[in-house]
Parts: sequence; C-alpha cells; structure tokens
Amino acid sequence: MENPEIRLTADGSKTLYLQSLDETYHSSHGAIQEALHVFIEQGLSYVAAKTTSIAIFEMGFGTGLNALLTAQWAEKHQRKISYVGIELHPISEDIWRQMDYAQGKSESESYSEIMSAEWGKFQEISPFFQLKKIEQTIYELDIEEKVDLIFFDAFGPRVQADIWNLPVLKKMHGMLNPGGVFVTYCAQGQMKRNLKSLGFTLEVLPGPPGKREMTRATKS
Repeated sequence: MENPEIRLTADGSKTLYLQSLDETYHSSHGAIQEALHVFIEQGLSYVAAKTTSIAIFEMGFGTGLNALLTAQWAEKHQRKISYVGIELHPISEDIWRQMDYAQGKSESESYSEIMSAEWGKFQEISPFFQLKKIEQTIYELDIEEKVDLIFFDAFGPRVQADIWNLPVLKKMHGMLNPGGVFVTYCAQGQMKRNLKSLGFTLEVLPGPPGKREMTRATKS
C-alpha cells in the first residue's frame, strides 16, 4: 500500500489522497461535513430514534473519522454503542497523528485510543463506546453479531466497483437486524438497484455539500 498524501478539504478538515487510485478518502468539499451529514445525521441519529441498542459496522475504517464522531455522539447522548470497523490497509501512526480531527485534549485522547486500539478484539474507548477493528477483506469477514446500522464508506464504484456489487451488498443485508439501516454517500443507480433486489426499502436523500444525493436503505 502506498503512502497517502494528506490534503485539506473545503471545510478545513483533512483527508487522504491515493495517487494510484486518483481518489480521496473523503469529499474534497469537506471531510467532516460529509461524515456528519451522511453517517451521523442521516445514519446514527436516525437509527438512535428507533432503537435502544446501537451496534454499528463500518465498511472502510480509513482515518477513523466516522468512529471518532460516533464516539463523540455516544458521549454527548449517553448512549452505548458497539462499533466494528473493517480496513484492509490501516494507515500508519505517522499519518493519523497529522489528521487534526480532534478538538481539545479529551477528543485527542479519544482519537488516539481509537487509532491505537489493538486489531481483532473489542476495546472500551469510553463507558459509552466500544470498538473492534478488523484488518481483512470484506470477502473474508465472518462475524456472527448482527448490527443495527452499517456505515458503507468504501472507495467509490469508479475505483472499487466490486465492493458495491451484489455479493458484498448481500453480505451487508445479512449482517443487519430486521429494521436495520444501511447508509452511504453513494447514489449510483446500479447500487440502488442491487439494494432493492435484496429487499431493502430505499430513500434517496439530499447529499452533503458538493453532492446532490446520498442513499439510506432499511432492511424489512
């Protein structure tokens, strides 16, 4: 895996760029804005209003931004969250320590704990947030635990088309509890057709800054 280049996005937060894929980890219009809108507001807050237990699976752990924002949400709302993130190519400590997502000492410590957490086992980051990071491909993944919410944050279909195809989406469907939610920044037509074929109920929602639409899908 090549060393990614750190880039500044339009909201002042940082993302990573991979030259080999010509792709960034987040929207150039704002990494934090995108994560908050897609995954926290349209995902976590939406699911939290419907269920007391919250178990989350993230496809594409990346820089740990979604995990950090989720941990902050859990602390603010005093809600317990179990979080599993999968990432085949973890970023180095040298890189993540330069991302500057955290504001203040407490957030900085939380982010360091998230990024330094041992892979393959649950670790309590706070009384309200426990995390397990998995370093493998989505095809190898075999977990028995069902989840209430999936953050699907892989690289886009242009560079990782296979990740958005039916076999992977079928695995996501199988991981969700009834009524569980799949949320992603992507609004590609073929992906939405695949989700519908699996029995998901789809909502096409306004996207984050710079993107017209995003997708939220609920398992019947």
